[in-house]
Amino acid sequence: MLGDEVLTPDSSRFWPLDTYEPGRAQDSYDKQFVRDYLEQIRWPKSPPAPPLPAEIAARTGEKYRDAFRALTGREL
Repeated sequence: MLGDEVLTPDSSRFWPLDTYEPGRAQDSYDKQFVRDYLEQIRWPKSPPAPPLPAEIAARTGEKYRDAFRALTGREL
């Protein structure tokens, strides 16, 4: 059985080489901005989860499309 976190772009350990700069927080393919949003609205981390605004959901999709393009050189 393979876990759903294997080889997903949802990791801050994968950084785009073209924007990498030592000594600073790196651009990544993770969803830290979702975590930041949930912290900003002070969600108590218990069900039910709040709905995400369209902008946050769209940025999540774009992160996955960015990773796809970086890995395949193709558009979805």
